[in-house]
Amino acid sequence: VQLVESGGGLVQAGGSLRLSCAVSGFTFFDDYSITWFRQTPGKEREGVSCINISERSTYYADSVKGRFTISRDYNKPMVYLQMNNLKPEDTALYYCAGDRRYRDETTWWLVSDYRHWGQGTQVTVSS
Repeated sequence: VQLVESGGGLVQAGGSLRLSCAVSGFTFFDDYSITWFRQTPGKEREGVSCINISERSTYYADSVKGRFTISRDYNKPMVYLQMNNLKPEDTALYYCAGDRRYRDETTWWLVSDYRHWGQGTQVTVSS
């Protein structure tokens, strides 16, 4: 089981980035949920957005609602995070995590619930 993030970089405030999470080693990708987390030094990892692959239900942290959009690719096992109107406080190392289970709105953000993680991709937003 492997998750690989890409798409991070340096962008000015107000700009956009699209992160990708490529998953492999899974069977029945449609049974999975994939979640984006982020972390800055000295702070706890926080949930950003989650998608249940089969139902396409999605969840977002309040801090990114209306600016970020999570989606899946229907041709290959990938999940994207489109980030618009980026702010300096969005600067962080972004991780994707996944498991073969359904996530609901009350627990999708629990770091301890995830077994499989990528290595992260850095997003830096300058003011």
